[in-house]
This record gives sequence, structure tokens and C-alpha cells, in this order.
Amino acid sequence: MHLRETICDYLKGKGIETSPSSILIVSGGLQALQLISIGLLQRGSVIFHESPSYLNSIHVFQSAGMNLFGIPMDEEGIKYASIGRLKRQHNPALIYTIPSFHNPTGTLMSERRRKQLLEDCQKASLPIIEDDVYGDLWFEQPPPKPLKANDKQGSVLYIGSVSKTFSPGLRIGWIVGPEPVINRLADIKMQTDYGSSSISQFLVNKWLKNGYEEDLTLVRSELKCRRDYMIEILNTYFSNIATWNIPSGGFYIWLKITPSISTRKLFEKAIQEGILLNPGNIYDKDDHRHLRLSYSYATLDQIKKGLKRISELIIEMM
Repeated sequence: MHLRETICDYLKGKGIETSPSSILIVSGGLQALQLISIGLLQRGSVIFHESPSYLNSIHVFQSAGMNLFGIPMDEEGIKYASIGRLKRQHNPALIYTIPSFHNPTGTLMSERRRKQLLEDCQKASLPIIEDDVYGDLWFEQPPPKPLKANDKQGSVLYIGSVSKTFSPGLRIGWIVGPEPVINRLADIKMQTDYGSSSISQFLVNKWLKNGYEEDLTLVRSELKCRRDYMIEILNTYFSNIATWNIPSGGFYIWLKITPSISTRKLFEKAIQEGILLNPGNIYDKDDHRHLRLSYSYATLDQIKKGLKRISELIIEMM
């Protein structure tokens, strides 16, 4: 209860007004998706999502018998305009989106696009799963308010987590939604694991109350330095062989390789060199041009050596 009350106060800073009874503590964002797939959806349901999408790499919904349908993106986020028409064709159960610092593209959905997406989905009676696990990892300025902040109909299930900001090992996240939905998911969670770690909940509660913003400032500063360093390396070694976005937060740069080469072969060559790549077809089976680059974990030396070698492999393959 204490953690849920603290999360209520934390979410007010994002413009989300909720109550402890509308929050379910889960063992990270992945469990949130698992509970939703088991507790709210029927086998064979259609899930709309951004294309490319994190969903394609984790297979939570596919393993529960769901069908994924990708909707293209542009620089403002998911292209909402076709949702009404596509809903009539495919009868989706819900739409999954990562509006802030999208995985894998790093895209930040604009405020205008968020408003349009929410309005269109509510007109179409299409529930939304909003995954906001990267939302606090902004560099220059905070992102627009979450979709949930403007949800007056209870049609948005909001997922948050400390795995990207505090510690992935604690495995603490939360779902915010209508009380009947939260109660349903809570029943299933109790049958699954009897509740998330009380020690982890205690630590997260204490951190959110004391030191959260101070620690986030350090994390954001470090991530921004790493992003800038990776961009510098890309400018040095990739200017003639790739294009890329410059993310305003999060972990990822979405690199588009301009020569016509096989990213599958590039992946295999890189593995032989001890470099693990995330090619675009992990996130969209038809994407053979992109790589997802993460600046959040590797050391600066590893980033430089790895990217330099990848650029050499691409040139060799041209």
C-alpha cells in the first residue's frame, strides 16, 4: 500500500491523477504485458502496435496466441490516421504503444500526435496499453504528458517501471487502470507469484520518496554524454554508409544502413568478432536495413571499438 501511495504522488508530476486501488505492482514491465495477455485477452486476438516494435522481440503476446499487426511510424510517432479503417478490417483488442523514446527507434511522440491518437482510439473504442518505462530518461526537456494524463474514459492501461531508471534487478513496475481491470489482473498475479518482492518494493518506495530526482539527474547526464559520444563516433565512421536519428532521451539510436547489404550476414560476421548486434528484423520481420544501437550499457571504449569494426565490416561487404 505504501508503494502504491508513493506512486500516486510520483504520477501527479506526470499529470496522471489516480488512486492506490487503481495501481497494481508487478515484477517489471514484462510481467505487466504477460498479465494483460492472460487476463484480458482471448486467444486469437489482434494487437495493433508501432512498426517496428519491441513486441516483436519479446513474443509475449504471440506465445499467448495473439496476432500482431504493425502500423507504420513517422518522426512524430505512430501514424494514427488509418486506425479507424484498420479496426474495421481487423477488429483489434487493443493497441500497444511506447510514446516516449520508443524501443527500438528512439522516437518521441509529439504532443499533437498523442492527442490525435487518444482521440481516435477512444472514438473507435480501442483500448491502449501505454508503455512509459523510458519516459523519465529525457535529456534537454521532459516529454509531453503521457496519454494516460488525458484519459477521461479509463481506456488507457499505463505501464511504468524502475528497471530503466533505478535497477533492473529489483523487477518492480506498475500498471495503472480502472479498478475492475486492476482487480482482475491482481487475482491472476496472486495465482502466478503471490506478489512482487516486499524487499524490492520497500527499496523502490524509499527511493521514490527520497533521492529519485537527484539520481535521475545523474542518470540523464550520463546517458546524454553517451549518446553524444556515440553520435560523434557515427559521424566519424558512418557518415557515408548510414543515416540515423538523434534521440532526445532513452537508450537507443536507430541506424539505417544505406548500402544494400545483408544485415543477417553482418550479424554473423559481427558475432565472429565478439560483437552482438540487434538487426531491424528482430523488431520488424521485413526490415533488413536497420540496426538498433544502445549507448546505455557498454563502456565508451567498447562503443568506439565495436562501431569502428562494424563500419569496416559494412564497407567490406559493399
